[in-house]
Amino acid sequence: MKTLVSYVSVHHGNTEKVATVIASILGADIFPVKQVDAGLLERYDLVGFGSGVYFAKHHKTLLDFVDVLPMMNGKRAFVFSTSGLRRMRFVHDFSKPLRAKLQHKGFDIVGEFSCRGFDSFGATVIVGGINKGRPDAGDLKQAEDFARALRDKWHSGSNVKNHWL
Repeated sequence: MKTLVSYVSVHHGNTEKVATVIASILGADIFPVKQVDAGLLERYDLVGFGSGVYFAKHHKTLLDFVDVLPMMNGKRAFVFSTSGLRRMRFVHDFSKPLRAKLQHKGFDIVGEFSCRGFDSFGATVIVGGINKGRPDAGDLKQAEDFARALRDKWHSGSNVKNHWL
């Protein structure tokens, strides 16, 4: 399974840490989104898309990138994120806008991963930020488990258990 992990990691490197762990387990190539284009995506069987969460959705750079992609009918993808707040599927579904854009472009979403990340945006700066030290060893272990599940399930064609922390 030829895999690409693409990501946007802006402030504290949270998402890059998770992307690196996932790529390592999958034996994937890893590139910041700004270095990826549609031609590159075509060469991969599975593509990961991830970023930190900003105002309850993935980074604008990632969302804008997906908007300009051509149709990728049936290409498999997974979504990952780091965020200051806990993801709650029906209340704070951070991945929903990205998932919808990817599905609109014909991607088959086979898994999602999200964990907490150090956040020093807005009022949190007063207290030195929230989730200091995150993603931590436990979060990165969960990212490894998610990636192993992707790798192990690839040949079965089934979707992977989602990990939301």
